[in-house]
Amino acid sequence: MKAAPFLSVSGLCVSYGNIQAVRGVSFDVFEGEIVTLIGANGAGKSTTLRALSGLVPYDGCVSFEGEDLRGVSAGGIVARGIVQVPEGRGIFGNLTVNENLVIATWQRKERAEVSRDFERIFALFPRLAARRRQHGGTLSGGEQQMLAVARALMSRGRLLLLDEPSMGLSPLLVRDIFNTLVEINRAGTTILLVEQNANMALQVAARGYLLETGAVTLEGSGKELLGNPRIREAYLGGTG
Repeated sequence: MKAAPFLSVSGLCVSYGNIQAVRGVSFDVFEGEIVTLIGANGAGKSTTLRALSGLVPYDGCVSFEGEDLRGVSAGGIVARGIVQVPEGRGIFGNLTVNENLVIATWQRKERAEVSRDFERIFALFPRLAARRRQHGGTLSGGEQQMLAVARALMSRGRLLLLDEPSMGLSPLLVRDIFNTLVEINRAGTTILLVEQNANMALQVAARGYLLETGAVTLEGSGKELLGNPRIREAYLGGTG
């Protein structure tokens, strides 16, 4: 018997005034997967994540572990275990690395587990450990992205929503970030990834969905989409 989806999205529609940014998007994410939404800038990928995070109103149905999320506040969604790493990272530049991470634990009561999570985070991101007393604004772009992901993990998110983690990073840092995401996933965190770098996203994803003008136009395994001539031509520079 097939497992029920961890996250189920059905007929999601989001409008900004008269502009419909997301038009009837449906997809599932199963526990333990990396699933990616790919597409050009303006395709509706980030808006989809904002709806899932409770940041914009929507029509349609979103359920997490079988529970309808319609009407649940953004804070309530985080408390249920869905945490977003926003595009642009959204770290607090005037706070230290440590302080940025502590803020993410505001809903947690178990101090001993928080301490263990600090150790786990600094083992996963040794560059952050070396800069734990530095202000976030003094970190490099790659280090700020690491901090944004680490902060989401400190909130004990079980479903991580990542919005363009490779944006503005060098190719070497992009590979480092994606390798870390795979490691995080193997440790038990499910990931929904929005990414314009379709090549890297599809390499790590179990499954993917192509969004174009606010609608899903293609879906399949990461391997299938990497080999799809239409994807290769439009999003991979014509390469395999």
